[in-house]
Amino acid sequence: MIIGTLMVSFILGLIIAFTYIKTHAKGRYSQNFTHTVIMIPAIIAIIILFVGSNFARAFSLMGIFSIIRFRSAPGDPKDISYILFAAGAGLACGIGLLPYAILFTLMVCAFMYILSIINFGDKKICTKQLKIVIPEDLDYQGVFDDVLLTYTSTHELRRVKTTDLGTLYELVYMVIMKEGANEKEFIDELRCRNGNLNITLSLKEEMPDY
Repeated sequence: MIIGTLMVSFILGLIIAFTYIKTHAKGRYSQNFTHTVIMIPAIIAIIILFVGSNFARAFSLMGIFSIIRFRSAPGDPKDISYILFAAGAGLACGIGLLPYAILFTLMVCAFMYILSIINFGDKKICTKQLKIVIPEDLDYQGVFDDVLLTYTSTHELRRVKTTDLGTLYELVYMVIMKEGANEKEFIDELRCRNGNLNITLSLKEEMPDY
């Protein structure tokens, strides 16, 4: 029974990890994370089998887990959901509900794959971050407004800070480029205004609100 439970747990972990790889954005995933997803169902299942209905064992495991410190940086919400997904599959295997564990895994994986295919929830508008370094003697109030109005549909100055011991300023804008706008020409016109100092145009890093 134990061997069968572990085998099913490993297989479900492989299915979940394979789904994660196929549905992850542009293949940017961690190999270590996929290995973790594979291991979690088996680990949870064997813990549940070990504890059973023994309260003393349960409290001992709680004490052991309380001294473990996870030093990995928090991932995106999708990674966290896959961890919970793998833990749920392992829990179902551990309490002996193997058919339910298999059904649960297959249905959720199929659902996630369908969402990936139809690109559900994808934003049609791409917000970018624009960083412009200017000399300290340049008044940044409105100096780039005409260029921004030409090449962007929306722009907003989010942050101003000094750099290089106060000899330079860094302006951070959030912009939405107009359709068909030439980014090279946009940056070239900005360079003519900031004295050919550094300019960075990059995708905005979306952070969760919690």
